[in-house]
Order: sequence, then C-alpha cells, then structure tokens
Amino acid sequence: MQSAAGGAGPTHPLFGGALSAVLPHSITDVSELREIPDNQEVFAHAHTDQSLIVELVEYQAQVADQDAARYHFEDIAGSNKALEPGAFEVTSVVSMSKSELSLSDCSSAWMLTGTQCVSKFNEEARNTVTLHLGLFRLPQFSTDVLITFNDPQSISPDSSSAASVGTHREPWSVQDFQRLLQTLTLHDSGLFG
Repeated sequence: MQSAAGGAGPTHPLFGGALSAVLPHSITDVSELREIPDNQEVFAHAHTDQSLIVELVEYQAQVADQDAARYHFEDIAGSNKALEPGAFEVTSVVSMSKSELSLSDCSSAWMLTGTQCVSKFNEEARNTVTLHLGLFRLPQFSTDVLITFNDPQSISPDSSSAASVGTHREPWSVQDFQRLLQTLTLHDSGLFG
C-alpha cells in the first residue's frame, strides 16, 4: 500500500532490508563507488553535491532526548573540522510526532536543521552546507538511527537553463528528506545486534 505521499517513489531496502524508506529521485548508492562502513548507507544525488547518510550509532544514554540531535550535529561538525566558533550553527530542532512516522518503535524522533562551514578535502576554501538531521532514538536496541541530508549552498551559474533540463536534475528538497524520515520502517530488529 502506498501512503499518500505525493509522487513518492518505491520504498528502498536499507541495511539488507532490515530497514526501508522512500528515497528521493536521482539517487546513487555510494557503496557501489567506494567502501562504506557497515553501520552506514550513503547516497549521493546524481547531478548535485547533495548527499544522504543513514547511520546506526550507539545510543547515548547520558544525552537527554531534546539534546541528542544537537549532540550528533556537533559530532558531525567535529568530523567535518567545523568546530571552531561560528563554523556551525543550529537553526532549529523540532520533535517529530510519532503519529506521522512509520518507525513507531522509537522513544522519540527529532529533526534538526543547521549549517556548517566545511572545507572539502582539506582545501582552504570553505563551503557552507545546510545540514538536515533526523534522529530516531531506540534505547531498547541501544541504537540511535541518524539520517543526515547534506545540502551544499552552491548555486549553479546556469541555474535557469538547468531547470529546463527536467526534473532529474532538480535538487532534493526538505520535503524529500521529511518523506524519507516519515517512511523509515524497521523490518528486522536483529539489525541492532
């Protein structure tokens, strides 16, 4: 049964089918291009620099639910070398209602939006990346499921002509990300060990 998510594609298996979600269009599975850690699924947009990461991380019991998304955001900022003051900023953290989610096993779910100034491959030039972060807390499985949507704020010089090429070049939207969060479904809790 398709839910009433307008124009949503088919659900896509994650972690060998233990999870699934509706992923956006023009998606490339990065694991076909390079080695990805076992606890991650990484997808790239075929025509933009956007990427999506679905990650299983250890449940941080010492971090309160309302602080957990920010905790993981700062952890990502650290690995992006964006930790100095002003290099990252959280613009919003909202709780997602379980009634909107397929993954009702979570104790709470959060969506954070923020920005990080990231240098790619240790270049001097820094790019501002908007980061949308979805967090599902599963204390009963000692796991936090973290979904990161990296949306670099770069504007293509020929954007007006790029728009006429057709939808496949369209960047992913926050709506695409929210649909992924809402359709994330757990099929096999054995995934969490």
